[in-house]
Amino acid sequence: MTTKERYAGILGWFREQMPAVESELHYRSPFELLVAVLLSAQCTDRRVNLTTPALFEAFPTPQAMAAASPEEIYPYIRSISYPNSKARHLAAMARMLCGEFGGEVPRDLDQLQRLPGVGRKTANVLGAVLWGREVMPVDTHVFRVSERLGLTTGSKTPLRTEQTLERNIPGPLLPLAHHWLLLHGRYVCTARAPRCEACGLAPWCRKRADDLRRAVSGAEEGRASAPRRRSGSVARRRPRRDGGDETGR
Repeated sequence: MTTKERYAGILGWFREQMPAVESELHYRSPFELLVAVLLSAQCTDRRVNLTTPALFEAFPTPQAMAAASPEEIYPYIRSISYPNSKARHLAAMARMLCGEFGGEVPRDLDQLQRLPGVGRKTANVLGAVLWGREVMPVDTHVFRVSERLGLTTGSKTPLRTEQTLERNIPGPLLPLAHHWLLLHGRYVCTARAPRCEACGLAPWCRKRADDLRRAVSGAEEGRASAPRRRSGSVARRRPRRDGGDETGR
């Protein structure tokens, strides 16, 4: 199977099975999505969604969060992974947002990455989700699934995966493809126990094909190494104590 055929099959299946997908993070504004994505690093969307209602009630605007200290933000996010560093990032991010961008989340992705706690993946998430930018945010799910399916080969970094996917996926599909790969990794192609038997992408999956080849090869090696039963052998006879003989079994 060629790379082009694999991409076409996988994207076609997603378009048919998941025509409309969106972020599982709850938000009502670009600021709230920015905060939620910052909190989601090394944390589940479910936990973030349980945490943000109280946080946004206490700090509903960038100005309100900018006026708060990390110590004031911390109690609202203490159930999130790495709450101390994230509280510092949120406070500093809100202050820069108000001081340099008038309290508005910048649409320029390079400017967005100047905000404390905002890296390339976070900026790309906001670009894809809020403004439909033709970018591919790469998190751990997208990175893992892309390599297993065979959309990437030997990719060592998220940036390399991002570049490969953007080169092979039509631009208008990139915002959707991000969600397709992310959700597939979250619910089907999981890290420790991928549900290959329930995966509709099996016909195009490189890992699945490799696993089947190894299984067939192992079975053939097992048959080749198994001892063969001798056919047509003559039973040996041993003397009986009474002078006759008996057939050995």
